[in-house]
Amino acid sequence: MKLITSPYNSLYKELKLLATRSQTRRKLGKSILEGIHLTESYLQHFGFPALCVASESALLHPEAAAIIARCESSVESGGVECVAFSDAQFNILSQVENGVGLLFVIDTPQFAVPEAITQSAVLLDNLQDPGNLGSILRSAAAAGIKQIYCSSGTVYAWSPKVLRAAMGAHFLLQIFENVDLSAIVGAAQIPVLATSSYAQKSIFQADLKTPIAWLFGHEGQGVADDLLAKSSMQVVIPHLGQMESLNVAAAAAICFFEQVRQSQPE
Repeated sequence: MKLITSPYNSLYKELKLLATRSQTRRKLGKSILEGIHLTESYLQHFGFPALCVASESALLHPEAAAIIARCESSVESGGVECVAFSDAQFNILSQVENGVGLLFVIDTPQFAVPEAITQSAVLLDNLQDPGNLGSILRSAAAAGIKQIYCSSGTVYAWSPKVLRAAMGAHFLLQIFENVDLSAIVGAAQIPVLATSSYAQKSIFQADLKTPIAWLFGHEGQGVADDLLAKSSMQVVIPHLGQMESLNVAAAAAICFFEQVRQSQPE
């Protein structure tokens, strides 16, 4: 593995821009995966990254060293560039406190938006919190949902915080960003269910045995009125106590797994 010690190295300067600027990652179509879990998940589901980057101390970490060895062994069959930096240099690139000193640079997966929704999916209208988005992606993947449609106002799905919160779910999903949700809802070939605290019908009363497009909105404002009007049905999650509403990620998980429950053979 090539060890780079100069802070003026051109690759290192490029990596600093990628690591610290979301605009650069979007412009170049690159994402950064940091840590053992995300890098292992990527290897399992997508294959090898464009670049493997390690700190000097990571070379002595058993799990990190095993991942690096896998990447290095692929050089003859397609090529993964592997580089190492001093711990101090790597820490400037890192978004994780007390991490192991390992990251992948990958080409951000891109998928063509289907003409119409025909399978269970999640539609996200102006969701703002990276942790909420990551949790929803993780729950969706665990429930067997494959497609995620994000409006232009929704937080960037490939940001480091969302990636960490989703724990590898990205690699089990097709994520479509900057989509026109109004057009998507209008063309959907399956029911679109929106959650609303003002709905009369409980989620537990709805028939969820067929594919469903789930529509969730902004943490404070909920789903936009025009999208609510286009939905097939509005449902509420009944709850006790004085809380006005549930966290959107918690609400999404309840919806997904109520669908899973209803889909199980009796």
